[in-house]
Amino acid sequence: MTSTSTPWYRRVYRWGQTNLTEIDPIRYDPIFWIEQWQRTQIQGIIVNAGGIVAYYPTKYPLHHRALYLNDRDLYGEIVAAAREQDLAVLARMDSNRADERFFVEHPDWFAVDAEGKPYREGELYVACVNSPYYDEHIPAILTEIIERSHPEGITDNSWSGLTRDRICYCRNCARKFHEATGYCLPKAKDWESPVYRQWIKWNYARRIEIWDLNNRTTKAAGGPDCLWIGMNAGDILSQSQRFRDYRAICERAEIIMLDSQARTNAKGFQSNGEMAKLIHGILGWEKLIPESMVMYQAGQPTFRLASKPEPEARLWVVEGMAGGLQPWWHHIGAYHEDRRQYRTAEPLWHWHAVNQEYLVDRRPVATVGVVWSQENVDFYGRDVVEERVALPQRGLTNALLRARIPYLLIHVDQIDQAGNELGLLILPNLGALSDRQCTSIRRFVERGGSLIASGETSLYNEWGDPRPDFALADILGVHATGAHHGSERAVAEPWDAWGKHTYLRLSPELRAQVIGPQVGIEPPIFDQRHPVLAGFDETDILPFGGRLEVVRPDAKTTIPLTFIPPFPIYPPETAWMGQATSSLPALVLRELPSGGRVAYLAADIDRCFGRDNLPDHADLLANLVRWIMVDRLPLRVTGPGLIDCHLYRQSGRLILHLVNLTCAGTWRAPVHELIPVGPLHVEVRLPEDIPGNSVSFLVADRPPSSSRVAGWVHVEIPPITDHEVVLIE
Repeated sequence: MTSTSTPWYRRVYRWGQTNLTEIDPIRYDPIFWIEQWQRTQIQGIIVNAGGIVAYYPTKYPLHHRALYLNDRDLYGEIVAAAREQDLAVLARMDSNRADERFFVEHPDWFAVDAEGKPYREGELYVACVNSPYYDEHIPAILTEIIERSHPEGITDNSWSGLTRDRICYCRNCARKFHEATGYCLPKAKDWESPVYRQWIKWNYARRIEIWDLNNRTTKAAGGPDCLWIGMNAGDILSQSQRFRDYRAICERAEIIMLDSQARTNAKGFQSNGEMAKLIHGILGWEKLIPESMVMYQAGQPTFRLASKPEPEARLWVVEGMAGGLQPWWHHIGAYHEDRRQYRTAEPLWHWHAVNQEYLVDRRPVATVGVVWSQENVDFYGRDVVEERVALPQRGLTNALLRARIPYLLIHVDQIDQAGNELGLLILPNLGALSDRQCTSIRRFVERGGSLIASGETSLYNEWGDPRPDFALADILGVHATGAHHGSERAVAEPWDAWGKHTYLRLSPELRAQVIGPQVGIEPPIFDQRHPVLAGFDETDILPFGGRLEVVRPDAKTTIPLTFIPPFPIYPPETAWMGQATSSLPALVLRELPSGGRVAYLAADIDRCFGRDNLPDHADLLANLVRWIMVDRLPLRVTGPGLIDCHLYRQSGRLILHLVNLTCAGTWRAPVHELIPVGPLHVEVRLPEDIPGNSVSFLVADRPPSSSRVAGWVHVEIPPITDHEVVLIE
């Protein structure tokens, strides 16, 4: 690749990968793939080198060569062709399994269960991360690859060994765990056991040791910019399951190769932009995050050789670009009978090439931060992590998306560095918090910041041990009683649904002045409603169906919502409120002497919206944010549709990237058509150093209609099919 003072990991923005299969040595068409590189304007390729399967004539007998390779160096041929096109090269590895031949010679290098039986994936044996397989064999393979072909770096999508649901009892693990902790290996999963907890921490530390060892190896063989990068998921639950400490990894990484290939029905396309925000938040916004944006049908269901529908692939790609990811097309195999997949990337990668200056080296503009931590996933989420951690965060962020409110994902240990631009931190059921982390949150509030917290936030320490009261009780204005009503889990059987048939009562009740039956039991209207209840003027109740923490509120708090106890849903004749009111707070509000505002949700509305998608829940969450932030939100968007809004700034300009997620398949993959929505009216607050006199579009081929009013730019945006980017200078 042409030499430059800027290292490759700061200047290669578009990637391509043909993930070779063992039959590809006899069917790889080099002319086609060179033309595909050119058509898609990529700057780098990822090509299979070794690990489970070698695509070059390795000198190590136990390094399995592809079945049809013979003595050919297919990997080397592809690298040579890439060099002729001036492309960067990453050698791809898959290094956690081996065949029976390898296992027979080195049985002590492989993971075993409590009975000494080896763990297997299909016909392959799973290597133990504490064995010489990782300490000796993989470094030797890395060195061989680099010395033969001098790639820019090495990437590996399966580098971290057994997942958390299996314990390895091999001699290497037993010895190393005892040396590190003084304990014998845990006999089974037990979150209350200090031994099991230490085993969790020990496994995280070992993966970081592997990361560091592999980087020392590649740099020794290829120079200081020859990086071992691994591959990582974008989902914290997935990373935790694989013992990958994202913050520790990002502290070491110059670039993250993101292996998150498809959405789920529950998470939607917006999860791609959200992953970008989360990783950039700990990696830094100046660094790059290429993502494997597959051209085959990944997700649910997966068909490795079939083309992903173009609309589905397109929205995943543009949402990733909007969040700050760099595109990386990916095919499984070098030959396909379903050739529709070859057409998908070209227009998207071409648009990225034309507009790349606006898609990198930018900083997000947001005043709302959603706080997360990997410890909360592990030691609070434990075996119900989806319900305790994922759903509350997903419900909260989906509500922000729906309301077109820009937000950032903030690691709990980076709150002090988050900057004064954040006015609000949201803690969605952040149950596990250390005393130090609570002190950091308290400092944020003392500086004038505001909070929204829900559920059991701060009710447990960093190990998941319960506290007698919320550690943040003095800020939240509530105290735990140790009791709750309802469940964090969804009801499984229809005939049990009455157990979640609960509601919330709005105060004051207004039905005496709203159209409907008047029978003399309507309460008098004694006051105006709080602004957080805006839009609910024609109802005195909201559906709930979740879990309520029973709390004792402090004086000088406001309680606009209370809990209505459960009553039957079936048979219909019994579906009436036997107890229509209670004094149990569902939402507690307070205003702080420092100028901030606090909302505590005893009712887990965030989790409920993540699970049920009821609009009332999203509207209430958005109302809370707007009430707390008053006039500090930097963006207002009006018009139809589900629009994900990403606002950034560069020197002298603002960049607003809008993604249209309105389609028949928004919550059910795959999407088969794109539905234009609009027009939209956008208002963007102008920083003092950006005049806002020039406005342009990067997608629509027309000049925008815009005006400047009292420090805000107003822009009329024509209907959007997939996305639009607005430049304000």
